[in-house]
Amino acid sequence: MASFIIEGGHPISGTITPQGAKNEALQVLGATLLTAEPVRIQNIPNILDVNNLIKLMEDIGVKVRCLGKGDYTFQADKIDLQYLHSEEYLNRCASLRGSVLLIGPLLARFGRATIAKPGGDKIGRRRMDTHFMGMQALGAQFRFDEENDIYEIASDKRLKGTYMLLDEASVTGTANIIMAAVLAECTTTIYNAACEPYIQQLCKMLCQMGARISGIGSNLLTIEGVESLHGAEHVILPDMIEVGSFIGIGALCGHGLTIKNVGLRHLGIIPEAFRRLGVKIEERGDDIFVPGPQHYAVESFIDGSFMTISDAPWPGLTPDLLSILLVVATQAKGSVLVHQKMFESRLFFVDKLIDMGAQIILCDPHRAVVVGHDRSLNLRGRRMTSPDIRAGIALLMAAMSAEGTSRIENVEQIDRGYECIEERLNALGAKIRRE
Repeated sequence: MASFIIEGGHPISGTITPQGAKNEALQVLGATLLTAEPVRIQNIPNILDVNNLIKLMEDIGVKVRCLGKGDYTFQADKIDLQYLHSEEYLNRCASLRGSVLLIGPLLARFGRATIAKPGGDKIGRRRMDTHFMGMQALGAQFRFDEENDIYEIASDKRLKGTYMLLDEASVTGTANIIMAAVLAECTTTIYNAACEPYIQQLCKMLCQMGARISGIGSNLLTIEGVESLHGAEHVILPDMIEVGSFIGIGALCGHGLTIKNVGLRHLGIIPEAFRRLGVKIEERGDDIFVPGPQHYAVESFIDGSFMTISDAPWPGLTPDLLSILLVVATQAKGSVLVHQKMFESRLFFVDKLIDMGAQIILCDPHRAVVVGHDRSLNLRGRRMTSPDIRAGIALLMAAMSAEGTSRIENVEQIDRGYECIEERLNALGAKIRRE
């Protein structure tokens, strides 16, 4: 298990470019299983979760060819269907959350999929009901082996399109249902579909492959099923979560940080969320500049009421950034309520920030009040463990701004979502050592 040793208090400055979007990468990689022809994908991030999914796809028979940094072709013309039932495959699925995105394409093209209950972040229950209810609506049969935590979904005939109203706007659930529906007979209508930029990108790539999808960008998708799909080329967007992480780092520790090629029109409400904490952000073309050092004051609502920052399905604020915003708020002037609605255990990392000297009241698993002291009460270095990707990067930010030296263990969690993060931050002036 690797650790980061962080010497706090070093200002950062310069230019950094975000990696390709992790969540989009996992979805479009799964979509390559829908055709026997080569699919080229560019700007793939070199991170643990994505690399593990690529390796898993290679092992099931996908031909993977690296053309350059982040540039790959995938050809699923000879899939080993027997391996999909092996103990090795199921064990690997159990440790990789992204493996869930293989279910839809495998069902659509080969008529069946088997997968173990997927792993990933420990942030509370992440139920699979939406995925399987959608596929059952398309005509598949579902079975769950409770003893072994194995899901099986199958159909003896081609899936058939239908109307469905999703019980929740699940991003991965929507992606799986879309990938299953593109090869189904007739027309599928999905209402209450997730409409995040990642879903939009998946739909655009599928349309390049020959799918017929309308309503892209809305929560009402119409999919006219086709007989088969063909090859295509696709470029992954910049990772909006990494962009938000760098804005937070620039606000906490920056002496002028430029974030290049952020895909500004795809960031939604993210820049505004930081501005509500008083963080100054300048938009320069497709770049963001975070001036510094900053003293920032939390805004209040128009009627003067207490500022609340909460997550919501797109185009609301992504839950992945609440951890970062919470750490930024510890050094603001004023107080803010952070309300994490979508996951039940994601705020439990704040006890580590409290140990560092942050003034935070954890009201319950979903709400925390952060009392900022305008940098008059500095955080102190501590020894910590990263529980998940986003809490891990939030603790790293806190350690970079703290007095003294911190140690963060289990940084493989951070590696799952951030490419060579210590090298990139050290190039800006940080002092982070991997041990």
